[in-house]
Amino acid sequence: MTSAVEHPAVGEVCDGLGPEGFRTIRVPVDRTGLVDPGEVRRAAAGGALLVTVMHANNEVGTLMPIREIAEAARAAGAIVHSDAAQSIGKVPVSVDDLGVDLLSIAGHKLYGPKGVGALYVRRGVRLTRILDGAGHEGGRRPGTENVLGIVGLGKAMELAARDLAERAEHSRVLRDRLHEGLAARIPGLLRHGHPERTLPNTLSVSFPGVTGPALLAAAGGLAASAGAACHSGTVHVSATLAAMGVPAERAVGTVRLSTGMLLTEEEVERAIGILVKAYAHLSLPLGGEKSHN
Repeated sequence: MTSAVEHPAVGEVCDGLGPEGFRTIRVPVDRTGLVDPGEVRRAAAGGALLVTVMHANNEVGTLMPIREIAEAARAAGAIVHSDAAQSIGKVPVSVDDLGVDLLSIAGHKLYGPKGVGALYVRRGVRLTRILDGAGHEGGRRPGTENVLGIVGLGKAMELAARDLAERAEHSRVLRDRLHEGLAARIPGLLRHGHPERTLPNTLSVSFPGVTGPALLAAAGGLAASAGAACHSGTVHVSATLAAMGVPAERAVGTVRLSTGMLLTEEEVERAIGILVKAYAHLSLPLGGEKSHN
C-alpha cells in the first residue's frame, strides 16, 4: 500500500511487484496533497504486508501524518516504510516519533555527497537480499562500501542536526519572500500544497496562461523544475498534481522553486525579477503591449 503521490523511486518499485503476484493499493490524497490516515486504515483492513508513504512530498512540500499512518498500518499487521529523502535536514525527523520500521535517506538532499544514502532498519525487521555476490552492508547487499560517501553523509547529517532550526528559518523566510514577490506581480498565481503542514523550502506555484517548461526556458539563469513535461509537442501533467485534483490548465503552468541555506535575499529578488520578466514575455498579445508588468 502506498500513496498516489509517491516519488518514482518508490512508486515504480511497487508497480514492478505486480508480475511477482503482489497487489498495490494507492491511497488518494486531498487537494493539499495530504493522505488521510483513515483511508489507510480502511484500505488495510483486509490485510497488508507493507505500507510505504513519503514523509514529505517532493513536488509540493506537503508533510504527511506518518505517525498516524504508521499506527493504522500496524493495526493491520503491516511493516511501515517512509521515504524521508525530502524531509531529512529540513524538519525534525525521529524514527521513534514517526513509528516506522524502515526509513530512507538521500545524501544529496541535505548537502551530502551524491550517490550515497542510508536505510534505517528497526531491530527485528528482516530484509531479503536483492542481489547476490557477497555479504557487505551487514549481509543486505554485495559491493565494497563507499567509505568516502558514508563519511560525507555522516558529517552532513551531523551538521544538519546541529543547524536544523537556523536552516529551516532561513529557507522559510526566503521561500515566503519569493511567494510574496511573485504573487504581488503576477495576477492569478496559484500555490499548491498544504498551507501549514509543509517543508520550509518548497514552493510550488502555477502561472496562469503559460506552461512551466516554456516559462523555465525563458527564465535564463534560474534553476527550477516544472510540474509538467513536454514531449513531441504534448504537455504531460505530473501525477502528483493530477492526484491532488489540480485542473490540467493550471497544472501545466506549475513550477517548483526551492530555497536553501546557501541562497541569499539578493538572489531571491533576482529570481523574482527573472520569473516576472519571463512571464511577461510569454504573455505578450499577438500584436500588442505586454499584458503583465
